[in-house]
Amino acid sequence: MNFTKVVLFTDTDGRARFREEAVALDEGKPQARLSALMPSGGCQLRMSPVGFRSEFHCTETPQWVFILGGQMEIGLQDGSSRLFGPGQHFFSADVLPSGARFDAATHGHWSRQVGDEPLVTLFVRG
Repeated sequence: MNFTKVVLFTDTDGRARFREEAVALDEGKPQARLSALMPSGGCQLRMSPVGFRSEFHCTETPQWVFILGGQMEIGLQDGSSRLFGPGQHFFSADVLPSGARFDAATHGHWSRQVGDEPLVTLFVRG
């Protein structure tokens, strides 16, 4: 049994992309499967008001993003985007490539709140 981990990452061309990875749920009991314990570096809660939208940016420190309320859209340089709602997640790891200077036309992603409810997120450092 596996958990699907959605990952926002920096590809070899420096652009952010999404991929999915399987996380084995091979611990626990048959009625409650668990992954191996993962280290974390703390967590933060964030509330973004209706109308929030960021500029293109890279993730500074890889972290899990869990949507607790509202909806979050993540947009990529190729014009695609992905919408996340309550109970959904992604692992944000689209860091700036080593030695690169940030270029808003190449690197990173943008995020925005969608709908008529504030966006409530939980960030857990990886």
